[in-house]
Amino acid sequence: MRAGDGITRLAGTRAGRGDFSLLRRLWRPPSVQHPFRPLSALAEYWSNETLAHIEQWPDTGLVREGLHLFTELPRTEPTKVVLATDLHAGNVLRAERQPWLVIDPKPFVGDPAYDATQHLFNCSARLRSDPDGMIRNFADLLGVDHERVRLWTFARAAAEPRDDWRNGDLVALARAIGP
Repeated sequence: MRAGDGITRLAGTRAGRGDFSLLRRLWRPPSVQHPFRPLSALAEYWSNETLAHIEQWPDTGLVREGLHLFTELPRTEPTKVVLATDLHAGNVLRAERQPWLVIDPKPFVGDPAYDATQHLFNCSARLRSDPDGMIRNFADLLGVDHERVRLWTFARAAAEPRDDWRNGDLVALARAIGP
């Protein structure tokens, strides 16, 4: 591989293994006067988008629990760091000064456990086959609370806005890992 090549050129799990070390390197406490929005702002936006489509929800109780967590989880963050929020293999390039360069971050400030969810959703087949094991393993690699990763993953699967609320995979995942 040469500088500028994407991590996607690596085979599946080899590419995914790099995500955890990149996230840990990126997470830093924000400066006092940082320009980034709080993760709670993203969660509130998602909640409003989801509430606008209430008639499409496949399981009202499940979605309402997800919406509740979108409010509760940011309020109870154990620590706040600058988050990437959209780290996936397509946003990681081979570099010269460091092994990998992260591009196209969508920075927010909040709970590092949230950042684990994007990797999990990018590995949807593995997540569906062993949700608890995958959540626990990735949380352990990141050094974050697996329970908070599980709750963020549940909230996103249950209540994140989507074009098609009939997506049975997300509903099944939410039911499998729900509180």
